[in-house]
Amino acid sequence: MRLLGLDVGSRTVGVACSDLLGWTAQGVEIIRINEDKEQFGLDRLGEIIQEKQPTGVVLGLPKNMNNTEGPRVDKSREYGKMVEDKFHLPIDFIDERLTTVQAERMLIDEADVSRKKRKKVIDKIAAEMILQNYLDAKGKLTRN
Repeated sequence: MRLLGLDVGSRTVGVACSDLLGWTAQGVEIIRINEDKEQFGLDRLGEIIQEKQPTGVVLGLPKNMNNTEGPRVDKSREYGKMVEDKFHLPIDFIDERLTTVQAERMLIDEADVSRKKRKKVIDKIAAEMILQNYLDAKGKLTRN
């Protein structure tokens, strides 16, 4: 059982993948997208799916701190629907509040990574955190 984790933004999609046993998540890459031009990076995502052969996809939902859902949550759900329709993989969602903030703090505090370098990896690390949280919580795609 291998899962992909996605951190969907308006300009990038961070991608992570679990190991075959579904224990650990590793960052894969950042796909550049442009929501305004309806460029969603699905071709590149398809290449990753073909290479990794996941059994499902986990998307982070960027809920507001008071647990309400704003427009970014709607966009994430829409992206999940596109992925499900195109690749016929089951999709699950997980609350991703603060994962990007946690990833940035980790890069600053633990790795002392410059702002320019952080920008290049932050979404991939956020996707990794989203997927790892899901694996640790044993979400519905990991239950047999």
